[in-house]
Amino acid sequence: MEFKKLEIEEENKGSKKLLQSKHIRKSLIYILIGAIAGFGYFYFSEAQHMQSWVLSDSLSSVFFGGFLGFFITNSPCARNQC
Repeated sequence: MEFKKLEIEEENKGSKKLLQSKHIRKSLIYILIGAIAGFGYFYFSEAQHMQSWVLSDSLSSVFFGGFLGFFITNSPCARNQC
């Protein structure tokens, strides 16, 4: 009997494998674009008229924009499951 030597290769684990996924990269890009758009909307609509700028007001717009970016890439219709 002849046996072949077992070759074991390391698998990509952790964040390296996660960042190599096309879907994760697309989601992160859309979240970033949504956050920038949310901040832009806040800045050009509400911040122009404010006497002082409160960080929590702008963060709510950034989080909302980021959520919209996340929803666009992860909704059922974006994955052709409508």
